[in-house]
Amino acid sequence: MDAIFKALNDPARRALLDSLRATDGQTLTELEEQLDMSRFGVMKHLKVLEDAHLVVTRKRGRFKYHYLNALPLQEMITRWVHPFLQPHAAALTDLKAQLEETSMSKPDFIMSTFINCTQDALWDALTRGDIVARYHFACQAARGTMQAPGDEIAYLRPDGAPMLSNRVIAIEPKTRIEMVFLPAWGDDTTESRCVYLVEPTASGMKLTVEHYDIPAGQPGIGDGWTRFLSGIKTFLETGEAHRFFPEMQA
Repeated sequence: MDAIFKALNDPARRALLDSLRATDGQTLTELEEQLDMSRFGVMKHLKVLEDAHLVVTRKRGRFKYHYLNALPLQEMITRWVHPFLQPHAAALTDLKAQLEETSMSKPDFIMSTFINCTQDALWDALTRGDIVARYHFACQAARGTMQAPGDEIAYLRPDGAPMLSNRVIAIEPKTRIEMVFLPAWGDDTTESRCVYLVEPTASGMKLTVEHYDIPAGQPGIGDGWTRFLSGIKTFLETGEAHRFFPEMQA
């Protein structure tokens, strides 16, 4: 928590977060052009943001891309701000990920969280439909498992119709799952691609979601991932299911 407050206590770092909120996945050069400071100065500010887990990076070829990771801010707001707000005011503080269509060579969206659990427990929660249905914000039933290429989990509406499906493209047991992301809501049901990265740390597990090739006609995916990660974290750390419904459904 101290690292987050330190990271936010500088106008240059806040400007970097605002820039990534507007256009995610920028290079150091792109960010440097927006600030009146040296390249080394921008690098130092980005390092502080990375240490606070507010920015995550991915390297593709010669370039390193920077992404806003809003989840630590959401957790800070939930703990320190929401309890002091009236429900109608709290709704105004919800963090919405700003998605922009970019090239296929890098993710359109990245988000990470840290979970106090075992690797086996996290893996089961990601790959077993019966467990996913206990914490997912938008469905209370899911069928299937994801253990091998071609496996699929189908997220179901109350009437049993599909809402979303994830089909495995490639898998590294307990480490990485690459999936087809096929929505069944709204006007655009174009497939995209997402990845779960599972990493042990000294004090628990780190879970990262990468989403590629997001169509412009599928808004709200970033907000959905925020609710998904908050749900799985709460479930694994408390043993209790809590669904972070969108406010209109709460």
